[in-house]
Amino acid sequence: MSPMAHIAVGFFSLTLLIFVSTWPWSTPILLIPVLLSALIVRWRTIADRDTVTARSLLSSTTVKWEDISGLKFEKSAWARAQLRGGQELRLPAVTFATLPVLTAASGGRVPNPYAEL
Repeated sequence: MSPMAHIAVGFFSLTLLIFVSTWPWSTPILLIPVLLSALIVRWRTIADRDTVTARSLLSSTTVKWEDISGLKFEKSAWARAQLRGGQELRLPAVTFATLPVLTAASGGRVPNPYAEL
């Protein structure tokens, strides 16, 4: 995810400050922007020539490219890696549009659907 998303969280925080200044008992809602910023920093997919790591807010899962049999895309959702054992691994921030980046990071293990033939 782009670090620019923090700007949207900042504007959201300013909006929440209106509610907090009107109703002081609503101060705990200011934890929402903190959580959103933590998600922006934490949610990501890290790929290299040998492994792919999917990070969520509280955990990380690393698998070797050999353990992935394919990628699945659902409408308006992040990609899911089909593992050879039958499980699925969600790949945060990987969309069909970002496949060329994943192709480069994986050393060509993921085909680039936009490549000219």
